[in-house]
Amino acid sequence: MSPDLLQQLEARLGPDHARRRLALEQEAEPRVFGGGLNFFHPENWYSGHRLLRTALKLSGLYWRGRRNTLRFTLEHHTIALPHLPAAFEDFRILHLTDLHTDMHPEATDALAERVRGLTYDLCVLTGDFRAWTFGAIEPAMEGMQRLRKALRGEIFAVLGNHDSIRMVPALEAMGIHVLLNEAVPLRRGGASIHLAGIDDAHYYRVDDIERTARAVPPEAVSILLSHTPEIFRQAARAGFDVLLCGHTHGGQICLPGGFPLTIDSDCPRRLAAGPWRHGALRGYTSRGAGTSIVEVRFNCPPEITLHRLTRGQ
Repeated sequence: MSPDLLQQLEARLGPDHARRRLALEQEAEPRVFGGGLNFFHPENWYSGHRLLRTALKLSGLYWRGRRNTLRFTLEHHTIALPHLPAAFEDFRILHLTDLHTDMHPEATDALAERVRGLTYDLCVLTGDFRAWTFGAIEPAMEGMQRLRKALRGEIFAVLGNHDSIRMVPALEAMGIHVLLNEAVPLRRGGASIHLAGIDDAHYYRVDDIERTARAVPPEAVSILLSHTPEIFRQAARAGFDVLLCGHTHGGQICLPGGFPLTIDSDCPRRLAAGPWRHGALRGYTSRGAGTSIVEVRFNCPPEITLHRLTRGQ
């Protein structure tokens, strides 16, 4: 990494967080046990990935699960906020997460076609652009380039536990603004709300909600982007109104009825997918548009989410 980029990241993240993230990224092998919020990190257990893929192929389920990854559902979700400025009534946010664009290129291209004709005011991406958790970033960024051509308007993003800080210049060169424990105002008709985003809290542990919240006026409507829902308590204590996140994939491989076998997340299962509340905080966890570990889905379709803001309780 160039000294100039390191200086920029230290200014944005703070020197301790920037160096800690880079040190973890530069480890020879990602940790399967220890570190992060979970003790066990299945996304880093690559021999386990091969075993699962082989077992699915031997069972005859693999190709059915792979076809399921192309069957996107469009979820419409209304977020009622009592102090929403009138100018933001019916403001629509396209929410995509867990794209893993280099995992299954066919699914990335299908997603691009599916979102191309949607109507929205803002697009947010809540992390995990890469399939693996270490190594080259170029294949994932090539996938993001293809998807970017199908998106329009302002786009904001946060990084996930699969992502490298080295992606930030590439994403921002595409016109995707990455929020690294930062907040920005969104203006419309003379009014504003605030959009904030934290760096990965699940594995790298470089989130700083308190610093991020200080950039938001206390009276402003605030939407926090996080890769994972695991920081829901901290987000509520910091006074954020809305938390949009992903990471869980909704389980990706679920029992009939959508019950996840695992959510790889240190949070209650009620936060694994869809809308939820924690005190005054309104949250939404997307099932994600891509796949991780193995490119299949069962009883858990990939998701594209359109959030609509409205004034109400």
